[in-house]
Amino acid sequence: MSQPNTDSQPAQHADSKGWFAQNWVALTTIWIKECTRFLRIWVQTLVPPAITMSLYFIIFGSLIGDRIGQMGGFTYMEFIVPGLIMMSVITNSYSNVSSSFFSAKFQRNVEELLVAPVPTTVIILGYVGGGVARAILIGIIVTLVSLFFVDVQIHNLAVIVVTLILTSTLFATAGLINAVFAKTFDDISMVPTFVLTPLTYLGGVFYSLTLLPEFWQWVSKANPIVYMVNGFRYGFLGVSDVGIVVSLTLLVGFNALLFSVAYYLLKTGKGIRS
Repeated sequence: MSQPNTDSQPAQHADSKGWFAQNWVALTTIWIKECTRFLRIWVQTLVPPAITMSLYFIIFGSLIGDRIGQMGGFTYMEFIVPGLIMMSVITNSYSNVSSSFFSAKFQRNVEELLVAPVPTTVIILGYVGGGVARAILIGIIVTLVSLFFVDVQIHNLAVIVVTLILTSTLFATAGLINAVFAKTFDDISMVPTFVLTPLTYLGGVFYSLTLLPEFWQWVSKANPIVYMVNGFRYGFLGVSDVGIVVSLTLLVGFNALLFSVAYYLLKTGKGIRS
């Protein structure tokens, strides 16, 4: 009776370790490149959000907030801080990946990456990881700025971290998809201007949905950013206009959907290979 060949098992194990090591090098290389890219021009990428959010805090929080009074049992400044942080996270995670990947596509650099022996998943995670890193850094900066105006509360740190990571990952992936379809640099700015900005301002950043008539409350709940803002606000204040479980479930579902779309686009080369 023939004996099983056990000599191949160490070789397969070594090949497996080599595969993971090679992909880890590729992943960290793309991620470091993306982080270096926005850190090199930190005056353009990190400073403007801090200045913009400071103006929001001064105008809406200090000047207008005193006249509005409380909202949801908290001062108006306390109420809008989580939403403003989330707004900056959404904008920066999206813009970082969309501009970076489109620049690589425009300069024909991404074609070299696609033909390299690097899995599509690694490419996506590398670019998205760069957008998430910038979003988290911006979130920390805006939070530190908010400390000059209000005492930030933390109700549930785990919810804050999970919501932050899921939201930044979602919009970083959306930015990559936009970059794949974009033909010009104007196409990159159209989505933030005509889609993200209206949805964000109507996503409960500056008000509670309970202030709206019942019909418009239901209409607002069709806006996915409502769940992200309220999930983040729950982490800070412990209040939310929607269920926290629903918010996190939708975030996971949207992430899975957009990742699948991004994977399909890069795997097939749609919008990239001519």
